[in-house]
Amino acid sequence: MNAEKFDGYNISDLFCKKVNIKNMTENFKPKITLFHCINAFDDTAEQFLTGKDTCEIQTVKMPCSSMVKDVFLLRAFEAGSDAVVVLVCTEGQCRFLEGNIRAKKRVAWVRNLLDEIGLDGRRLSLTNIAAGDKATANQAMDDVLKNLAEVGPNPAV
Repeated sequence: MNAEKFDGYNISDLFCKKVNIKNMTENFKPKITLFHCINAFDDTAEQFLTGKDTCEIQTVKMPCSSMVKDVFLLRAFEAGSDAVVVLVCTEGQCRFLEGNIRAKKRVAWVRNLLDEIGLDGRRLSLTNIAAGDKATANQAMDDVLKNLAEVGPNPAV
């Protein structure tokens, strides 16, 4: 019985993690989903974040970061995102009082879930950011790209 091949590797080797999948993707261009509160960023968020030509960024605007639900975060991974970033207001500055704290708890829960199922919780990050702070947003994206260089593409797709 012949084993099926994928880029010269046996399928059984790939599923048994005998082959380093990251080495197969030299032209890896990460797909990142960015959830952000409209109070933390206005419509210009895409203008400076999509300037990063090393990745594809899809933004999801929300009235408050508390609207980030675990199912939305997981669906972003299911849809092919290699990483998900949640930008929230700084603690104590949320217009809806505790929206950023709720988001932080949900992100922590999903991060633990990702670790449990073997997808690596570092694929999901949350950053507290002052309104319009482009430097912090860019630093958060750089950190995500560094983590993705270590963990590689989303193995679920």
